[in-house]
Amino acid sequence: MTGMDSRDPELKKELNATLQARRELGEEYESALVDSFLEKVEQRIDGAVDRRLRRQLAEQQMVTARGVRSPTPTDSFGERFGFGIVSLVLAIPLSAIGGGVAELPGLLVAWAGIVGVNAFQAMRSNPGMFRSRRARPSSQDSDWEG
Repeated sequence: MTGMDSRDPELKKELNATLQARRELGEEYESALVDSFLEKVEQRIDGAVDRRLRRQLAEQQMVTARGVRSPTPTDSFGERFGFGIVSLVLAIPLSAIGGGVAELPGLLVAWAGIVGVNAFQAMRSNPGMFRSRRARPSSQDSDWEG
C-alpha cells in the first residue's frame, strides 16, 4: 500500500472509505462496494491513458509541423527484411520471363527494375542513406585539418 500513498492520495481515501463501509455494512454489500471502487480505479486509469494519448498526439503534431519525419512502425526491421525477401522471391520469375523473352537485355531490364524498387524503398526508409560521405561533416575531419 506504500506505493499508493505517493501516487494517488485521493484513491487511497476512496479505498479507506470502501473498507470502512464494508466494515459497517457487512459482507452482503462487499460485492457492490468492490465494484464501485474498481469503477473508480478504472476511471482513473482511463483518464491517465487519455492524457498520455493526447500528449503523444500533440508530440506527433509538433514533429509534423516542424517537417521532421517521425519514425513509424512500418520502418521496422521486419518490414525491410520482408521486403527484401519478397523482392528476391519475385526476382526468380521476373528473371526467367525477362531472359526468356528478350534474353540478356530482358534479364538486365528485369534486374534494373528490381534494384530500382529496392533502392527506392531504402531511400524512403532512410533518406540520408545515399548522400556522399563528404557532404556529412565528421569530427575526424576537423582533427586532421591544420
